[in-house]
Amino acid sequence: MFWCDKLVEGRSGPQTINDSKTPSGRAHIGALRGPLIHDAIFRTLQSQGLPVRFLYGVDDYDPVDEIPHGQVGHFEKYLGAPLCNTPPPPGSKATDMAEHFISEFFSVFAELGIRPEFYRMRDIYRSGKFNPAIDTILRRADVVRRIYKEVSGSERADNWHPFQVICENCGRIGTTEVTAYDGQEVTYACKPHLVKWAKGCGHEGKMSPFDGRGKLPFKLEWTAKWRTFPVTIEGAGRDHSTKGGARDVAAACLREIFGQEPPLNCPYDFFLVGGAKMSSSKGIGVTSRDMADFLPPEVLRFLMIRTPPRQHVNFEATEVHILKAFHEFDRAKQRYFHDPNLTPDEKRVYELSQVAPEGDYWAADFQLIAALIQMPHLDAVKELEKRKGAPFTELERKHLGLRIRAAKYWLDHYATEEERTRLQETLPARAEELSVAQHGFLHILAEQLRAATWQDEALQIAVFNAARQTPIDQPSAFKAIYRVLLDRESGPKAGNLLSFLDREFVIHRFNEVPWDEVKFLETTGLTPGAFERWLTSEKAKVVSLSARYRSLEGERGESMVEFLIVMTDGKTHCRRVLLGEGKVEEAARTFIRELEEQSGFAIPLAVEKL
Repeated sequence: MFWCDKLVEGRSGPQTINDSKTPSGRAHIGALRGPLIHDAIFRTLQSQGLPVRFLYGVDDYDPVDEIPHGQVGHFEKYLGAPLCNTPPPPGSKATDMAEHFISEFFSVFAELGIRPEFYRMRDIYRSGKFNPAIDTILRRADVVRRIYKEVSGSERADNWHPFQVICENCGRIGTTEVTAYDGQEVTYACKPHLVKWAKGCGHEGKMSPFDGRGKLPFKLEWTAKWRTFPVTIEGAGRDHSTKGGARDVAAACLREIFGQEPPLNCPYDFFLVGGAKMSSSKGIGVTSRDMADFLPPEVLRFLMIRTPPRQHVNFEATEVHILKAFHEFDRAKQRYFHDPNLTPDEKRVYELSQVAPEGDYWAADFQLIAALIQMPHLDAVKELEKRKGAPFTELERKHLGLRIRAAKYWLDHYATEEERTRLQETLPARAEELSVAQHGFLHILAEQLRAATWQDEALQIAVFNAARQTPIDQPSAFKAIYRVLLDRESGPKAGNLLSFLDREFVIHRFNEVPWDEVKFLETTGLTPGAFERWLTSEKAKVVSLSARYRSLEGERGESMVEFLIVMTDGKTHCRRVLLGEGKVEEAARTFIRELEEQSGFAIPLAVEKL
């Protein structure tokens, strides 16, 4: 059972899901994990026909307790003030700091299909909606202090009350401490050294705690939300869900003060970039806006939702990770529409990755797109339309556009020089690093390409045929192609790449590689015993053998027999047997007669001088 189905199994009646964000800086990509997890839960409950609401709050009454990366000059003087009372950075059209940062984050929500009911804590406090909860919590301050000690081991002074007012003198909320409550007003002080990140003004006074004159601490604010809205499901990050953490304290307060059970939790781990946790204040990581500008929304949703919440998601903008993400999404889409053995979990993952339900569509391989847009002589859309073999539908054009945008963004922001796919105008110097067998493979392939159909699948088959007839393992064969064409060790599917290039250019480039044929034949040859063992192991798959004798006029003066073996799958393999120094044609004939007796195959022999 998929994680969100398992989580809500057995739920009944109206459900209210809640999540929130403190907009103290540009939201990094990790901040999207909570909203997407809650959105998946929301959609799952909807699919079950349950009445459900999804609320998302802006915790804009929180104090400015850290400065967004690179903006000390503007924000330093506002440390300790409520986010919603702090001016935005210069040039911003937003009304305040909170709106400046949350508006960018919410623009990503819209693109990802996350559509909760938004609320802002400034409105909740100022409207008086929290007044009953604030009054009850302040009257039970002794209970809160006891819970803090018992649950989290945190001791508070006997006169500490869980509330922070906005100082009437300096406007800070993060530096105030409440020491008494008489049922109408709280007694407070704005302390210069209450916190390390802001300095209070020293003012003392009494004021009403209601109608937005202050706020509850985070843990008690959580309790008040659960009580007031009321909330039935709200997940929390791993750091808040540890034993004795914020979640446990808030839940204990809800039970003891209001006699209410806490919402269902869905603890979730961090989203890491290159194995590192992100920070808005330190400028570490990738922002949610950057990632939404990069990955198509359905791929980003897929990346986040398919991983169980308790497992961290690690993302790196390397070619390997990017290609893996697109490949796995494409495979999920293919299976969703065409695999009768699709599991319920796989079905759920794909459905939850969609911004909105869509039908099947032809999707181009991301690596191929990235290669094509780096070839200025080609129109990527036209070339891909040729590959599809029919005009693109409107849906296909939309998704192709998103992938082209993703490829360009990756190339502009993340790709290393080694990861770029540039067609080399001349034979790269590093072609010299290829092995003798790889050199020979390229010459054999060049010969086969003269008569090949210039179409991706036919060219891919030609590559495999040349590799078998070299013989050389497939990874080494592909590396040889990428090295001489792109000066890389990897690239898009070889048949696709070749089909976009001029036939004569490709043949000429492969033939440019230096080739000592005698050395190649000697290098790729087997001993008679090694060949006999191979033939014995593969005999059941062999249909026929043919051979030709070649006298090599190399340094060692060897002779050899080259065998072409046709297998039951119709593919032809090549194996060369070195007969040793001084051997002559008669020795080759003797060896073949012995093979015929051992194998039962008739082996015609041709003789060729080299």
